[in-house]
Amino acid sequence: MNTEVNTVPKQHNVYKKESNTSSFFKKIKVHGELIAAIASGILIAIGWILAHYDYSTTSIVTYILAFIIGGYAKAREGITDTIAEKELNVEMLMIFAAIGSAVIGYWNEGAILIFIFALSGALETYTMNKSHKEISSLMELQPEEATLIINGIEKVVHVSSLQVGDEILVKPGERIPADGRLLKGESNVDQAAITGEAIPVRKTVGDDVFAGTVNLRGSISIEVTKPNEDSLFQKIIKLVQSAQSEKSPSQLFIEKFEGTYVKFVLIAVGLMMFLPHFLLGWTWTETFYRAMILLVVASPCALVASIMPATLSAISNGAKHGILVKGGIHLEQLGNLKAIAFDKTGTLTIGKPEVTDVIVKDSINKEEFLRVVASIENQSTHPLAQSIVSYVKDTTDQSLLPIEGIEDVPGFGVKAIVNDTTWKIGKSELVGKDAAMEYDNGIAKQLAAEGKTIVFVTCNDTISGILALKDVVREDAVSAVAELKELGIYNVMLTGDGEKTAEAIAAESKVDQYIAECLPETKVDHIKGLLRNYNTVAMVGDGINDAPALATASVGIAMGQGTDVALETADIVLMKNDLPRIAEAVRLSKRMNRIIKQNIVFSISVIMLLILSNFFQIIDLPFGVIGHEGSTILVILNGLRLLKS
Repeated sequence: MNTEVNTVPKQHNVYKKESNTSSFFKKIKVHGELIAAIASGILIAIGWILAHYDYSTTSIVTYILAFIIGGYAKAREGITDTIAEKELNVEMLMIFAAIGSAVIGYWNEGAILIFIFALSGALETYTMNKSHKEISSLMELQPEEATLIINGIEKVVHVSSLQVGDEILVKPGERIPADGRLLKGESNVDQAAITGEAIPVRKTVGDDVFAGTVNLRGSISIEVTKPNEDSLFQKIIKLVQSAQSEKSPSQLFIEKFEGTYVKFVLIAVGLMMFLPHFLLGWTWTETFYRAMILLVVASPCALVASIMPATLSAISNGAKHGILVKGGIHLEQLGNLKAIAFDKTGTLTIGKPEVTDVIVKDSINKEEFLRVVASIENQSTHPLAQSIVSYVKDTTDQSLLPIEGIEDVPGFGVKAIVNDTTWKIGKSELVGKDAAMEYDNGIAKQLAAEGKTIVFVTCNDTISGILALKDVVREDAVSAVAELKELGIYNVMLTGDGEKTAEAIAAESKVDQYIAECLPETKVDHIKGLLRNYNTVAMVGDGINDAPALATASVGIAMGQGTDVALETADIVLMKNDLPRIAEAVRLSKRMNRIIKQNIVFSISVIMLLILSNFFQIIDLPFGVIGHEGSTILVILNGLRLLKS
């Protein structure tokens, strides 16, 4: 066959170049904001020391530098957002409060306010950047080129140029570049990226194949049935993008509250600067002085500190126990969890088939039987064959036998000759379906009903034994599900496997409900259904096919040994694949939410008390600052209690 290779235009790689450049500048931004916050904190400490030793002028200069370095990023953000949205925000209020405290001579308090806000801004930027990397990870797994066949000539083209009806060639080990239908050849296809199935699926002429899946064996020809933008793989990317762009109800509430709070405080300060002079006979000096106190005590410093230190402490506590949380809002959501959905393969189960049963005739030596089977299967690259070989090597010390001749029977198994004896290993159809299913009083039927894959072995056309394989449930899955049930959380298993396998795994893991034969699209639909019924839902997964569901759920939880896409899309990562840590994270979240509520109630109460005391001229500025900063310190210390296990 003639081969013509065209160079793919450079513009097809623009996405990756832009993504890498954007990622580089985002990292610089995060590091810059963090360095600025730290530098501001150091300058505050220097300014305080200088003021303590009566170097007042030098200390003021130091505080001014702390203001500029620490507050520049947030001030620019506040001004830009105010101009764009035509509405003042908390960033502007914090800047006004800091400047107001400086105007009346309290430089240290204003600088500390800037420092706290700058530090929280750097952490917020870091969290946001991490949440958008999964699209780049998905794009790396999508084939950029396809081998198009036109009148018997191969031509390498970009996947975006493929049309419905085109014939493409996919060689062993290559990812299938488009959704289509098999025209020529047979192969095993690894569909884990789409369905999450641990065992590759046999594909013959007429079967559907999906973009992003891997052709494991012979070369195959495929007829394209969908344009690139409509492929299942592209839908996964779109679903992730859509889910990530949606704002949570709590986030929308916070944004709405922010604008209202800023307006209220600024209006109150503006009125305080004039009305007391005319209505209460205060002097202009006293009026301005009380207005500045109001601006200081009404600033939400304690309110901000009510959440951030507690959240960071809880996140640190979780990290020490192998629970990586990407943001406080995700940990907060976890405490309100009503239902949780588990992917099966690689989450509730180990993720690869293992030999669970070996049954042989009484007249046959089991070890010799396994030795022959392993010797034959060692010539195959099929995942089931590899699992059998690994099992035999782990359970026996015998060396493998030489194989005199082996023949692959596509879709059914293998035939081989060992010591002048003919052996067959494979499906029931290879050895005689009726006899196979009735073997040993129907033991094969019983094992199949348990969700196991059955491999039959014959010696000279007589069934010698069977092996059963299964993607086994993790040892800690049952205890993890039980703990979540004790917390009142409903458990659901989502899997791309068939009904029998799903039923067996669900019964073994003790989940409340299972849903079989799920594609990424249907997983998302089921998550949305759970959200309608339970409001707050978590999804636990480890594969590319889980990414849309992880992004759609209230909280996405990924296994630490899962794919990069799952790790980037998820909000929480179990670093050691330790499922019982989920219940631990829920308990930590509930404790964090209680402490945050305590802090918020306390800080608002103190702010209101200080505002009233200022209006009735009970407190002066030093006591206002002490009350304001003291409440901040107390809520921080209360939040730090979450560092303890």
